[in-house]
Amino acid sequence: MFAAAAVSLPEPLRGPAFGSYAPDEVGWLLTDLSGAELEAPAERREAAIQAGLAHYAESLPVEYQPDEEYRRLFAASLNSGARRVARTVGIVGELIMAERGPGVVLASLARAGTPVGILLRRWLDFAAGAVVPHYTLSIVRGRGIDALALRFLAERHDPRRVVFVDGWTGKGAIARELEAALRAHPAFVPDLAVLADPGSCTRTFGTREDFLVPSACLNSTVSGLVSRTVLNRSLLRPDQFHGAKYYAHLAASDVSATFLDAICACFPAVAEDVARDWPAVRDGRRAPAWTGWREVRRIGARYGITDMNLIKPGVGETTRVLLRRVPRLVLARPDRAADLAHVELLAARRGVPVEYLPGLPYSCVGIIAPAANR
Repeated sequence: MFAAAAVSLPEPLRGPAFGSYAPDEVGWLLTDLSGAELEAPAERREAAIQAGLAHYAESLPVEYQPDEEYRRLFAASLNSGARRVARTVGIVGELIMAERGPGVVLASLARAGTPVGILLRRWLDFAAGAVVPHYTLSIVRGRGIDALALRFLAERHDPRRVVFVDGWTGKGAIARELEAALRAHPAFVPDLAVLADPGSCTRTFGTREDFLVPSACLNSTVSGLVSRTVLNRSLLRPDQFHGAKYYAHLAASDVSATFLDAICACFPAVAEDVARDWPAVRDGRRAPAWTGWREVRRIGARYGITDMNLIKPGVGETTRVLLRRVPRLVLARPDRAADLAHVELLAARRGVPVEYLPGLPYSCVGIIAPAANR
C-alpha cells in the first residue's frame, strides 16, 4: 500500500509550539513553513493559477484581517448559530460511533476540517466518554492527499477506524479527491464526515441544508492560527508532510477557543434533540446524489462559464471566494439572509454584485472572475 518504509516518519506538530490549540486537541501532520515567504496578492495568485503557471497550493493568500464591524458579525453568527452547529456535531458524532465503534480515529482535512474534528472529539468525550486521537492532514485538489500522513496513520492506528472530517461540502471536489486518492490505499474507508452536505457528496453528514458554520467567516484566527496547507516541492522534501504556517503574530485576534467553547457549551442543550434525530439520518437516504455538480453545470451554462473550478457553491465556499480569491459575482437566496450578513458585507467592500435568485439550492454561490476578464 505504501512505499518502502526507508523514509522515517516525522512526529505530529502540536501546540503551543505550532498552532494555538492545546496539544491533546490535535496533532498536525504538517511541516512548519512559518519562516517561508509564501503570501502573494490575490490578483497575482489568481492570474498565475488560471494561466496554469502555478498551483493554488504552492503559495498562500494574504490573510484577511477583519475590522470591528466584521468581528461583530462573526460574534453574532456564532451566538445565533452555535446550537445548530452543536446539533450537527452531535448527529455526526453518533453516526461515527455507531458505524466505526471503539477505537475510532479522527483525521480532519486541514484547515476547515480541523475545528470540526476538535468539536467531534469533544462530543465523543461528552456523549460517550470516549477520548479519541485526532490528527489533521493535507489534501490538495488536483494533487491528492498527503501519502506520508496516511502512512503515519496506518502505522499508528487501524486504518479501518480512521474517519476523515471536513466542515462542509460545496460541489464535492474534495470528496471526489479523497475517494480517488484512497483507491491506492484500500485499507482506509473513503468516506468524508461533514456537518453540512448541501451538494449531496457524502453519506456521513449532520444535515444536507446549506447553513453557515461560523468558522467559515474567518481564516487562521478561527483555525488555531494555522494557514491553509502548502504543497511546494521547492520547500518540502519527500520525507516531510505537506506544509503550513503558524501565524503566531495574530494571537491577539485569535478566536479559535472562543468558537469551540461556544459550540460545546450547547452540547447539553442539544443532547435530547440529537438522540431523537440522528437515527432518522442514519436510516434515511444517505447515498450521494451529487446534486451539487449538476447545479454547478447549470450555473455555468447560465453565466457562460466553462471552467467549473470558478464556481464555488455554498455559504462556506462563497465566503472563501470573498476572503481569498478575485470574485466576479455572488448568487444568493433572498430567504437565507440570516446566514448571509457577512457575505453581503464582504461583497459590498470588494465591489462585488450580489444577484438574488429565489429557489437556488444553496444559500449562496460565489463565482470567481476569469483572469482574462480583469
